[in-house]
Amino acid sequence: MAPQPVVTGLSPKEGPPGTRVIIRGEFLGTRVQDLIGLKICGSDCLLSAEWKSPNKIIARTGPAKGKGDIIVTTLSGGVGTSTVQFRAYHETIGPLKESAVWIEESPSQNFAWGRRTLAQSGLTQEDPLGLSIEGNEQKIPEDLRDLFPDACGDLSQEHFSPSWFLLENHLATSFEDLKAGLAYLKRKVESQKEGQLSFLKSNAGSVIDQLDTLMNIRDKLQEDVKLHGNEQLNILEASIENSISESQKIFTDVLVRKEKADSTRSVLFALSRHKFLFCLPNSVDRRAKSGDYDIVVNDYSRAKNLFGKTEIPIFRKVLEEVDHRILSIRKQLHEKVVKMPQSVEQQKKLIKALTSLELQQSGTPIGDKLRNIDPAWDAIEARAKYLESTFRQTFEQHASKDSPGAQEKSKSRDPSQTPSRVNFCEELCDIAASQLPDLWRLGQLYFTGELRGPHDPKPGDFKRMVLTAIEKFCVYLRLAILIAADQRALRQTSGLSWPIGSASATHQFLPWIPQCLRYTRIAYASLISLDLPSEALDIIQKLIDEVRLFCFSIIFKRATDRCKKLGTHETWELGVEEYPGATLLPAALEALLIETLDEVQTVCMQPEAREGNLLEPQSDGQREVTQRLQEFLSAFSGVIEELAFHSHDEETPTHNVSQLLGFPNAQQPDSVAGSGGGVGLGSGTAAVTWEQRMLCCLANYAYCNKSFFQHLGEIFVRYGYPLPTLAIETARYTVNQLFTNLLEEYVEHKGDPLVGTIEPSMYLGRFQWDHEMEIGQLRPYAHECCDNLVGVYSEIYSISPALLRPILESIVQTISEELARLMSCVQRFSFTGAIQAHVDIRLLRDALEGYVNETAKNYFMEALEAINPPLNGEQKRKADEILERVKRNMRLQLLCFGVKEP
Repeated sequence: MAPQPVVTGLSPKEGPPGTRVIIRGEFLGTRVQDLIGLKICGSDCLLSAEWKSPNKIIARTGPAKGKGDIIVTTLSGGVGTSTVQFRAYHETIGPLKESAVWIEESPSQNFAWGRRTLAQSGLTQEDPLGLSIEGNEQKIPEDLRDLFPDACGDLSQEHFSPSWFLLENHLATSFEDLKAGLAYLKRKVESQKEGQLSFLKSNAGSVIDQLDTLMNIRDKLQEDVKLHGNEQLNILEASIENSISESQKIFTDVLVRKEKADSTRSVLFALSRHKFLFCLPNSVDRRAKSGDYDIVVNDYSRAKNLFGKTEIPIFRKVLEEVDHRILSIRKQLHEKVVKMPQSVEQQKKLIKALTSLELQQSGTPIGDKLRNIDPAWDAIEARAKYLESTFRQTFEQHASKDSPGAQEKSKSRDPSQTPSRVNFCEELCDIAASQLPDLWRLGQLYFTGELRGPHDPKPGDFKRMVLTAIEKFCVYLRLAILIAADQRALRQTSGLSWPIGSASATHQFLPWIPQCLRYTRIAYASLISLDLPSEALDIIQKLIDEVRLFCFSIIFKRATDRCKKLGTHETWELGVEEYPGATLLPAALEALLIETLDEVQTVCMQPEAREGNLLEPQSDGQREVTQRLQEFLSAFSGVIEELAFHSHDEETPTHNVSQLLGFPNAQQPDSVAGSGGGVGLGSGTAAVTWEQRMLCCLANYAYCNKSFFQHLGEIFVRYGYPLPTLAIETARYTVNQLFTNLLEEYVEHKGDPLVGTIEPSMYLGRFQWDHEMEIGQLRPYAHECCDNLVGVYSEIYSISPALLRPILESIVQTISEELARLMSCVQRFSFTGAIQAHVDIRLLRDALEGYVNETAKNYFMEALEAINPPLNGEQKRKADEILERVKRNMRLQLLCFGVKEP
């Protein structure tokens, strides 16, 4: 029920019948049909009323008199009130005023002699006081009729009031002027009382003219008597009497015709009212079929007001027929209200019409036959059910295209064609963005009272309805987008599942996931503008966060797959200044990571309106970032490992070990170049040896462990991510393990052949340590061992000098262990043999001092202690002399081993 009408303004505030009045106020009706009553001073003015807006009505006053209220009655608000009043009066009608009624037109009598004078026009009437009315534009009292209820200011009227006249015409005239005017009026009256003689004296010229005229009339009369005789006056009198008789007949005939016209008009008006009633049953049916329900409501309300209390049987019978037709229309309206699809405006129109008809029939026997509990709530439920059914039909329609049978038929489908899952997401988001706002707006209209019926609203049920619709929307999107999610749990909770397609179909869908995220975000933005409760929006936000994480995962998995193929683009170009020996492969990984982070930032990681931060501490997003980065870096470590061992079975590794005594291996490739930025190992991949690849891979591992992986973490921080410490440390541990394994492989590859040549070279030519021999130089096995180590040293130094210590320490330890074993196997040394063995071992130990660890040092000591018998003073002195001479001769050869921190 709307508020009662209130009239707060009126213009003008007084007037005679038929005055055009502008009424202003509040709640004066919602439309033209809502205005069902208007009374001004107790007179019904509805027929002349013109509804303009809820705050304005224009009407004409009826035949009322006196002050009274303006009462507006509306269908929605009932009988209203008024804070202002209108004064109605009957205007005095003069001879020159247009009028639709008969007036007395006899002329007024002159003051002096009673002669007939012409009625003076109100426009040319002079002021009786002889004063000018200029300057008297001051405002007079608003209502002189309140002060003088039985008087007026017209000089020609019997109830003339001087006070009224003075207030109306001389409000600003001074008292002195008024006294002068009074004196003028007295003189004028005295002048009219001077008598006939005085009048004749003052008007002598006019009297003479009149006498001349009378003489002319007499002469003319005498001529007429001669021509027509003495009866012309009788003839004139008879003509005048005949004219009077005829005019009386005409006047009487006019009055009779006027009465007939009035009675005919009354009959036609009555017939018009009755015609409206008799035609109303067919009229409401016709209007209902054309959808003009507002006219149906208005006509039914009008008939109720006019004939609702009639006792005439025929009228009551017609009204009963109308009631049955309205009952049928109510049934049709209720069916249309719950019929979908339709717009909110159409539903609103139907609900208002249905509510109005129910209100008019409430409390009547015919109205009790059909009781619609709450049509607005029925419309809300119908729209919610239609939304849910639309979701399900769309899901089934698109999911059927991915069923095994449908996929068999569509094997020849163009790979560039949009997958069914993507089409489903787009259509579902369009449905949600268009129909969910309609459901919300309809609910708001219901709860604000615009569509509410006589029953209490159900806010809890409506909230649950909206939440259910949004949850269904999110469930369907999860089934279509999150293919890596727990589909079994979704199937158990929703009873739905998207058909499991082929691997190629799934792979084809993955690049479209960012587009699905965009569709979901567009729908989410349209729902945010509705001012939905946070509980409802949080459901969609959670889904969007899951899709964003999934999108992040897919992009990084794709980047990981690309990372696994980086080995095919390895050019073995040494371009890392921070760590000589490392190739441009880490730089390629960095470029790939930056490209991936840019894509991730653009597609999913940058939060939009009302989206959360995925990188909160201990969140799923941070765990997902850590996991994907670990996989990414692990794949890169695997690429390096594959490059290191890729050609192991295809190439014959060069051992760089001389097979002839005293001749170091001369098979060093000419393509080996010094380390430096942008320097390659050869013109092509085939020119790079397996050993060089191993060294480059070891350098890449060491570079990653030392600084590169930490640099990647700083890139993550630059993009707004927290430092992925766990992923970096895990990757560093992995590359450290792979470095150790690869180092063992390389050391085994280079050290075993080198150690294996010591014993054959030592006993070449049936050499025996217990025989006397010439001494003074180094034995061939020691020469060959030094030459082979120099070869290994040069190979490592040309690629990555930083690898010298870890590699050579292991090889030297193996050599020292072998020498200790061989020396311990000799039963007895001759005098010269002991000196020679002492020189050989000490030379190797002193030359490789920079690469001798504690274990190797112990082995060298063990080898020296194994010389039996131990050297005496003379032997030690001789051995020292020979050792110094040999070192001088081999200083260039041994120079590389003496470089500190190469």
